[in-house]
Amino acid sequence: MPITYRVDHDAHVVIAVGHGVVTDADVFGYQLEVGAAKELVGYDELIDMTRVTEIATPSSTRVRELAELGARMDPRDTKTRFAIVAPTDVAFGLGRMFQTYRELDRRSNKEVGVFRTMEEALAFLGVSRPLTPPELP
Repeated sequence: MPITYRVDHDAHVVIAVGHGVVTDADVFGYQLEVGAAKELVGYDELIDMTRVTEIATPSSTRVRELAELGARMDPRDTKTRFAIVAPTDVAFGLGRMFQTYRELDRRSNKEVGVFRTMEEALAFLGVSRPLTPPELP
């Protein structure tokens, strides 16, 4: 799968790394897996798109549907943060679109931030140390 993740239990952060060609099936699969994990309730998320060579997203409608799925899966009583590291213009634009859809959904309990650098993303999450990314296949 072009999205690999690991959990840093000390920092309460899920660290995901996209690599190669990422499809909407990949991001929906990640959302369903991590969003359903009861042991990760209350954890922030960080997704690093630096190693992604192509984002094969069929439409802005799918970005909206992904944001809606995430909002539906958010726990009602827990607010968390989701940082996206998106150094390319395409990844940044799609990330901002996702951020906007999440902000517009009243069910959303996750604050989304889109950043060009890892340092900015870590500051947004309030993490003061580097996080160890997952090993890529």
